[in-house]
Amino acid sequence: MPVITNIDDLKRIYRRKTPKMFYDYAESGSWTEQTFRENTSDFDQIRLRQRVAVDMTGRSTASQMIGQDVTMPVALAPVGMTGMQCADGEIKAARAAERFGVPFTLSTMSINSIEDVAGATSKPFWFQLYTMKDTDYVSRLIQRAKDAKCSALVITLDLQILGQRHKDLKNGLSAPPKLTIPTMINLATKWSWGIGMLSAKRRHFGNIVGHVKGISDTSSLGAWTAEQFDPSLDWGKIAKIKEEWGGKVILKGILDAEDAKMALSVGADAIIVSNHGGRQLDGAISSIRALPSILDAVGDKVEVHLDSGIRSGQDVLKALAMGAKGTYIGRAFVYGLGAMGQEGVKTALEVIHKELDISMALCGKRRIEELTRDVLLVPEGFEGRWQA
Repeated sequence: MPVITNIDDLKRIYRRKTPKMFYDYAESGSWTEQTFRENTSDFDQIRLRQRVAVDMTGRSTASQMIGQDVTMPVALAPVGMTGMQCADGEIKAARAAERFGVPFTLSTMSINSIEDVAGATSKPFWFQLYTMKDTDYVSRLIQRAKDAKCSALVITLDLQILGQRHKDLKNGLSAPPKLTIPTMINLATKWSWGIGMLSAKRRHFGNIVGHVKGISDTSSLGAWTAEQFDPSLDWGKIAKIKEEWGGKVILKGILDAEDAKMALSVGADAIIVSNHGGRQLDGAISSIRALPSILDAVGDKVEVHLDSGIRSGQDVLKALAMGAKGTYIGRAFVYGLGAMGQEGVKTALEVIHKELDISMALCGKRRIEELTRDVLLVPEGFEGRWQA
């Protein structure tokens, strides 16, 4: 077992073990990837205030996200095709999250289905919904999430139209991978991944294949998904979905204060400040840079979470100290999953937890609720002086 001290250690193993098209799927953004890069580099601009001679005993990272007790305010974000990063990837990630005591969010575009994950876990997980033109399918998907006892519905708002990711197009991304000559040459070097996939429960989109009339293979699936994302999604439709769900709703993809106010008006239980990991609108500002203006707009009227760019426990601390009540990791847990399966996800969570705990102590704080802006040194003009 290699000595893992940070998320980058997992990333290096992940890159070595995972087929190129799936590594590139996770480790890329849209167009020039400016927003993808700035999601992480903007965290680096924020400094921490070291405090000394403070009693550091009795520390705890325990908190709550939408009323749910969590070991630390970090949830596993919805990531499409997680089951292609590692055989039965969604199941393994969900089990690791459950045992660690943090929320797991299953993507609509998962390989393992809602029922697969529910059957492999003992506690409720969250389900992320992409809105589709096929409203009957969406209603049945919501009902399936209810039947699986999912405890929150995460509605993604920033993928009405798919952003262009150059690497995915050049790699011919598909699930399972199409056996072109370049792909076969690459797969020949990823033998451990291939052996795992031989025994995988599924190798296609489990929430779609078999649940939509006429969809039985990936060729028809590709055409269907290209046509099905709903560009007409608006706040009225979001309100109707919330009513149909009847439980806690989290709205993901908020990057503007006016949109945050609209999310508040439709009764969201939480909003996620996110730019889809830099995979949609390239040139948009980073999530951490957008966070302050959104907090100013909604105050404490709705729980505000942050996604995109978190690679360490210190990033978590910075987001919480800025005012977020919860955070999400996507790539960070995928690195662990691709590197070492369920154990790798556990390791990623342990690394982030340790970094958060020690950094809190060295900032003179013992509880999550004590983390406020006073532990940060934020550069002047960090939020930007933009002209509309």
